[in-house]
Amino acid sequence: MFERFTKAKSLESAQKIALSLLSEKGEANAQSIAAKFVEQFQLLDKPDQLKFFEFLAHKFSPDPIDVLQAAQLYADKYDDESLVALFKIVEPARQELLRRINRAPNGTQTIVRMREQLLTHTKNKSGLKAVDADMQHLLNSWFNPGFLELHEITWSSPALLLEKIIQHESVHAIDGWDDLRRRLQPDRRCYAFFHPQLPGEPLIFVEVALVTTISKEVGPLLDKKSESLDAKKFKTAIFYSISNCQPGLRGISLGNFLIKRVAEKILQEIPSVKTFCTLSPVPGFNKWLDALPGSPALEALEDKKGKIAQSLKVLMKDGEWSKRLSKGWTPALAKAEEKTALMYLCFIYLTQFVHKSSGDSVAKFHLANGAKLHDINWAADLSKKGFAQSSAMMVNYLYELNAVEDNHEKFVKKEVVFSRGLSSL
Repeated sequence: MFERFTKAKSLESAQKIALSLLSEKGEANAQSIAAKFVEQFQLLDKPDQLKFFEFLAHKFSPDPIDVLQAAQLYADKYDDESLVALFKIVEPARQELLRRINRAPNGTQTIVRMREQLLTHTKNKSGLKAVDADMQHLLNSWFNPGFLELHEITWSSPALLLEKIIQHESVHAIDGWDDLRRRLQPDRRCYAFFHPQLPGEPLIFVEVALVTTISKEVGPLLDKKSESLDAKKFKTAIFYSISNCQPGLRGISLGNFLIKRVAEKILQEIPSVKTFCTLSPVPGFNKWLDALPGSPALEALEDKKGKIAQSLKVLMKDGEWSKRLSKGWTPALAKAEEKTALMYLCFIYLTQFVHKSSGDSVAKFHLANGAKLHDINWAADLSKKGFAQSSAMMVNYLYELNAVEDNHEKFVKKEVVFSRGLSSL
């Protein structure tokens, strides 16, 4: 009973501090009051956090009547004064609340953590989208790439930072310190973005392999027993993993700027490197493949419908493709017609479906970032995860720095730029 009472008092206290922070007293003493709020919010358990977010949604939203009146005034007068007045009315008071929370010593980190918790609730709870939009709006400004610092992670970096790299690697798991050490050798690089208000906390990092030519399989890049390549042979930079470290920054554009900044840095430091390319997973392919037979989306591809149906017929002999994988199918056992069918369908998935909701998230990221679909690689990731996601296939996205803007514009217009070598598919 005492514990319930304490939790209730914590929630009530957090709400009172939030109201105080928005008052005139709060404006004058924002830093000290914000520090109290940070301390109090950290005491809230998950249910009470949800109640606090609902409090933000209901208590700090604009009054619809005031919004309507301000909008009508602007429509009638159409001048700067009425527009500024409309801005002030429309902006939720919780945005100012968040700005004042940000004045606390750990304010920025608290807001990032608050959004991380909020995102766990928005999946199942309605009425919180506006609160999330406010947080994302402010975080977009505060984590503008112009404010971020790019640092290389090396074996000499603090142990705590290296532990966070191991912890947050989300594409190719790091198997202990020996594995990490190999990934930080002279022919391997790791770069991360940091924010001045979150010292020692990587926001996002990318791992790069410096090799002679474009890599077609990930195994050699991850082999922790491999010998380091001579620097004289560095010709190509392969971006083989990019990982977000802060769930609260989901939807904040960091990765696209990170890749371009890293490419520019490598270009300056290692002039022999002329090619910048990824070796990327296709995480949505198998799931899409299982859902493809009978999908309404096929109707829009009338000219390719026949070949798609034939390819599916080759693959779906025993029901869903995932069931064949679970029964021991491997690229080494694949018949020529199966390889042809899988490569073709992967090409269709990446070029014809990437703009749809079922489109591959990694493909969307790189293609929207101005990369070109360069190649689809057979038996490129033989890990358990690689089989489960994409039947062991991986993709090269090529970053031609002088063509990035044109490729981005074409992608926005629903066009996917791909290399001539893929035309046969």
